Amino acid sequence: MIIKIDTYAEKPIYEQLRDSIILGIASNQLEENEPLPSARNLAADLGINFHTVNKAYDALRAGGYIVMDRRKTAKIAPKRTEGTVLPVLIERLTLNAAEAICCGVDERAFAALCFESYIKIKVGNV
Repeated sequence: MIIKIDTYAEKPIYEQLRDSIILGIASNQLEENEPLPSARNLAADLGINFHTVNKAYDALRAGGYIVMDRRKTAKIAPKRTEGTVLPVLIERLTLNAAEAICCGVDERAFAALCFESYIKIKVGNV
C-alpha cells in the first residue's frame, strides 16, 4: 500500500496518515492481523515526525482500526460488526450531508456521490 502525504495540505499529516490506512483496510490492501511498520520506521520512510505517526496510530487504535500488543506492534484489527460503528458513521455522514447542503448539492446528487465513493473503495480504485 502506498501512503501519500501532502505536507502543504490544510489537513494535518496525522489525519492524512490515519485516512490512508483506513482506505487501505477498506480496499483490502491491508488485511486483518497484518502488521504495520513501527512508528519510527514509518516516520523515517515518509520523512515525517515520529510523534505524528504515533498520533495517527493512537487515533486508529481509538477508532478500533488497529490493535497494539505489549511490544507496541500495530496490527490491523479484526473487522467490527455494523452495530458497533453505526453511531459514529451516522455522525460523520450527517456532517457530510450538512456540508453538501451548504454547498447546494441536492439529495440525489449527494446519495450518488456516497454510492460512487463506496464502490470505488470496495473495488480498490482509491
